[in-house]
Amino acid sequence: MTTPRQPASNKPHTSPHARSRPFRRARRTQRTQRTQRTQRGATAIEFALVFPLFFCVFYAIVTFSLIFVAQQSLTLASEEGARAALNYQKASDVTAAINLRAAAACTTATSMVAQLISTAACQTVPAACSYQPAMTCLAVTLTYDYAAHPLIPNLPLLGLVLPDNLTSTATVQLNPVNIL
Repeated sequence: MTTPRQPASNKPHTSPHARSRPFRRARRTQRTQRTQRTQRGATAIEFALVFPLFFCVFYAIVTFSLIFVAQQSLTLASEEGARAALNYQKASDVTAAINLRAAAACTTATSMVAQLISTAACQTVPAACSYQPAMTCLAVTLTYDYAAHPLIPNLPLLGLVLPDNLTSTATVQLNPVNIL
């Protein structure tokens, strides 16, 4: 036994809540627009608050990188100056030979300094070696006055942690018996 089928209705099935869907959609759109309007300047304000911190960190990284490069240049130049002190200098006595070698060491060291820190001062100090007094040690010291000539302008609080001077010293041992 079969039951007769009911004819399909042309009217779509609607629930009682279906009538309110367009209204709900409109309210949701209004709420979203209102939220977007209140959040419109939030990104700009967040950027304005965070940017100075990021800028200070970036500036500190660049500053300390340049200081590191300058220090490396001073170290290389003082080492080359010390090597130049090993070169033969024609002189009549040991003291004159040591003084000529000290002058050659400073000339070489100042010529090797990078253009970035070309105002570095050179000083050579001949003295008896502490570990063997019969030998003469020649210390070549390069000093760059960073406080007077900063590589880039300092930020107000960053100057508290920056060095006043960059210094590098290289020492070479000279045997007075073989110096002439």
